[in-house]
Amino acid sequence: MDACYGWPMPETVVHCVAAKGVATITLDSPANRNALSRGLVADLHAALDRAEQSDVRVIVLTHTGTTFCAGADLKERLAGPVDSSPMVRAFRRLMDASQPSIAALHGVARAGGVGLMASCDLVVVQPSADFAFTEVRIGAAPAIISVPILRRCAAAQVAAAFLTGEIFGASRAREIGLVSHVAEDVDAAVAELTAALLSGAPNALAATKAILHTVPGEPVDSAFARMQRLSESLFEGEEASEGMRAFIDKRAPSWTRQR
Repeated sequence: MDACYGWPMPETVVHCVAAKGVATITLDSPANRNALSRGLVADLHAALDRAEQSDVRVIVLTHTGTTFCAGADLKERLAGPVDSSPMVRAFRRLMDASQPSIAALHGVARAGGVGLMASCDLVVVQPSADFAFTEVRIGAAPAIISVPILRRCAAAQVAAAFLTGEIFGASRAREIGLVSHVAEDVDAAVAELTAALLSGAPNALAATKAILHTVPGEPVDSAFARMQRLSESLFEGEEASEGMRAFIDKRAPSWTRQR
């Protein structure tokens, strides 16, 4: 098992371990409920630097403590202006990474923490998990986090939660598409999902992730034209050639033997 650049180190609040094609990134600042402090976000970027390497096929984002992430570090915000650009880049990196990502929650999420969670492709939570967009209750708005969240959920489905800051549970979060899986054993569910993702071809998974982000809302004619070109190029590629041969030969494709 290889730690990312020698991590974890004592001063870091985000740890990353890469093994067998999976990079597990752990938010580890339970004293402030894994708030999005400057230090945590900087460490998250360093972890993503490792997770985006070619030997990683799946990214898992998890946490220590009972809170996945409480959102902005309010003490830092009160101390003076804070540049949110690093947080925005972290959201974008999770959304744009070629590898599929899974958020694994063993606790609750609030405000910016829900946005971080929603930036992952799949979200696995316990039945007891709950969520809230608390920004309006402190005089702010769920602005930055609206970008990943409104790509997962219809505006009408989150309007009440956005406007009131009310707490809602795991079943409601799954109903509106904010989370993808609710499981008593989060780790077992994540392991099952990871194994399923590793059975897919890397370039095919990257293309499929891009489809999920770009096709919704695209005009029908341009979407069909673009998807036809993509489909034909993938079928003509090395991965599909190997995959089809493996299917005919009744054997595992090469990418499953590289783990």
